[in-house]
Amino acid sequence: MNAAMTLPSTFPICRSVAALRQYVGEWHRQGLRVALVPTMGALHAGHLSLVARGLHLADRVVTSVFVNPIQFGPKEDFAAYPRREAEDAALLAKAGAHALYAPTVDVMYPEGFSTTVTVDGVSEGLCGAFRPGHFAGVATVVSKLLLQAGPDVALFGEKDYQQLQVIRRMVRDLDIPVHIEGVPTVREADGLALSSRNAYLSAEQRSVAPTLHQTLATAADHLAKGTAVDTEVAWGTSQLLAAGFASVDYLEVRDAVTLKPVSVVERPARILVAAYLGKTRLIDNQAVVPA
Repeated sequence: MNAAMTLPSTFPICRSVAALRQYVGEWHRQGLRVALVPTMGALHAGHLSLVARGLHLADRVVTSVFVNPIQFGPKEDFAAYPRREAEDAALLAKAGAHALYAPTVDVMYPEGFSTTVTVDGVSEGLCGAFRPGHFAGVATVVSKLLLQAGPDVALFGEKDYQQLQVIRRMVRDLDIPVHIEGVPTVREADGLALSSRNAYLSAEQRSVAPTLHQTLATAADHLAKGTAVDTEVAWGTSQLLAAGFASVDYLEVRDAVTLKPVSVVERPARILVAAYLGKTRLIDNQAVVPA
């Protein structure tokens, strides 16, 4: 961490549930609203946009950094996932966050831990079909974070749109007293959605990557004007493969709330994609609003 990123001595880093609850409890006793921004670290401008929105909606913002092992599959990048807590903490302090919650795996999943939260429906298909157990891992860790912190609002990016809908459904179903706020995707100037995994792209792959969003934006425009869903899905898939993507896990149009497949866009929908550039899996989505 360089001198420009020095962490203020007053910026708290909580390692335990008790320490986290002490801060949040004191803020609530003062009548302050508290926002939670859950992350897996390796923070970028997309994460910081969640902090900024949290500062708009609440008086205090706590950000969690925890690389959650139970949402990674056996062939996924858990061991290689970037971890840079010192830099993340400095970025959060500079962005105006009020505390960092950075628990260890033993704190989140102590010996004997045996409970899993599963959300049916919205977790099925899309990434749920290609990453078995992923959304159960997400729902489990997010439910724990919400119960540990007890925030008034929690913020999640729309880039992970299926994840956002899973969390919204879970919170409704379990009567967890928190408002879930979706925050629009932050993009590079060329349209590529910000992601920690973008760092895995080679220079050549990075030049191809913006095709993902460009294809979605064009398809969404056509769909809004009445083009058949099957036609746009086939066109979009061919565009990505022709541009240099190695494979497309899915490119689908779903209802914006239920995530059920749609054959005709008659109400707000989302076109969602997951595709590989080399070994890097990129996801993105675009709103489709019928004309």
